Amino acid sequence: MFLPDRFVKGTCPKCKAEDQYGDNCEVCASTYSPMDLINPRSAVSGTTPIVKESEHFFFDLPAFEGMLKEWTRSGSLQSEIANKMQEWFESGLQQWDISRDAPYFGFEIPGAKDKFFYVWLDAPIGYMASFKNLCEREGIDFNEFWAEGSDAELYHFIGKDIVYFHSLFWPAMLEGSGYRKPTNVFAHGYVTVDGAKMSKSRGTFIQASTYLNHIDPECLRYYYAAKLNDRIEDLDFNLEDFVQRVNTDIVNKLVNLASRNAGFIAKRFEGKLADKLEDEALFAEFTAQAEQIAAYYESREYNKAIREIMALTDKANKYIDEKAPWVIAKEEGKEAELQAVCSMGIELFRVLMSYLKPVLPKLAERAEAFLQAELRWDNIHQPLLGHTLTPFKALFSRLEKKQIDAVVEETKALFAAANKAAEKTEAKPTALSAVEPIAETITIDDFAKLDMRVAKVLKCEAVPESNKLLRFELDLGDHTRQVFSGIKAAYNKPEELEGRFVIMVANLAPRKMKFGVSEGMILSAGTGGSDLFLLSADSGVTAGMQVK
Repeated sequence: MFLPDRFVKGTCPKCKAEDQYGDNCEVCASTYSPMDLINPRSAVSGTTPIVKESEHFFFDLPAFEGMLKEWTRSGSLQSEIANKMQEWFESGLQQWDISRDAPYFGFEIPGAKDKFFYVWLDAPIGYMASFKNLCEREGIDFNEFWAEGSDAELYHFIGKDIVYFHSLFWPAMLEGSGYRKPTNVFAHGYVTVDGAKMSKSRGTFIQASTYLNHIDPECLRYYYAAKLNDRIEDLDFNLEDFVQRVNTDIVNKLVNLASRNAGFIAKRFEGKLADKLEDEALFAEFTAQAEQIAAYYESREYNKAIREIMALTDKANKYIDEKAPWVIAKEEGKEAELQAVCSMGIELFRVLMSYLKPVLPKLAERAEAFLQAELRWDNIHQPLLGHTLTPFKALFSRLEKKQIDAVVEETKALFAAANKAAEKTEAKPTALSAVEPIAETITIDDFAKLDMRVAKVLKCEAVPESNKLLRFELDLGDHTRQVFSGIKAAYNKPEELEGRFVIMVANLAPRKMKFGVSEGMILSAGTGGSDLFLLSADSGVTAGMQVK
């Protein structure tokens, strides 16, 4: 059978990393032809693929080298990607093979039988197609965003393993098609869980739907924001740290700032805030950070933005701790001071929630309902003097360890159920494969008379005059043989068997047939007709090996 490049594995010809795919290396991000792989093998059978001629279509990537070099220096890429692209330029851009032979998933090439577009040619076009679909539904002008010369901001966020396709091929495709290129292409690393690769058996290969069954998505948004930066680094989703950070930052510090002041405002002052700020300098210090925090968001230094916001949150709580409104509330004649201090706490909470609205939009909605005011970046500097609040309601729930445990256990259960279903499917016999009765017992001496060998298929073709036979030319290591096998109905593309290793009875007496002499028997399993399956061996075997 034809093997798509993702079904061929071997050692990367560039960095020598093992177990890499036939089209690109996940370690050094290089792309290459499957024929460049060192020690290539089929990911399906483990055998060594053989090279055959096939007509392909190519994209003239070198023709866009000048444009790509200029685009690389335009600031549209992270410095790590730009530096990597420079290495690719120095090694020379190659023609890009954009077609694959059947069987292959994806879109067939019009007018080219059994040819498909390479997935990384059509996949990025899906970004445009999805957006165009939205534009048609909502009455949006697609060209305002994608036409050449558009000044709309257009960003791509991708994984670090597909940088090559999005920083070289995709912009060249857009240039050649008359469309604009993205404003920026941002690459991120992988997500690990508790410092290790996601695992289904450990319950850490967490699906979004499983997570949402148990935990507020805002928790994950905050945790990711607190750890994400503008570099191509992996992000570790540490389950214990996740619980602690969410509860400490959001519940204990941020939401508690509102709740510890809102009660006094509601009970003592009918929900009305003071007419002036208790500490104008402190308020100015908080609002002065708007420009810096916005810059962090814009440059994708989300972790720095969160760090700055939480430093302000600590400062706000320190202010309340020092003013101690619970003490002031017990002293007569200090109602104005109590209102001013608690109003100041609410004002600082409003500023902090405005800063966090991009990260915690749902919490921001609940805060807006409590404040009876919209949280906007352009009104951060305008305090809610004399403003009336609604009664305070819990804005956010604590994250419990049992919720994490539930996610892990559900993930394990899903994995176990999937495995069980797969085993059941594999074990279930089909109507055509009823088990034949075991034959009469033979002695070990009888079995020893059979000389079964591993043979490599050099050539396989249908016998035109026969409805059943295929003719095999087999390599047995020190010589070749011709064998006829009645499996034509099961293998209608016999040429795809070439390169495979099969098992044959090598000491069967030659049999003269109408079409030639058959020098052995190839073993297969099944009931006959199309229900026949050639037996093969694990990777590592060589032609002529004896089966014992």
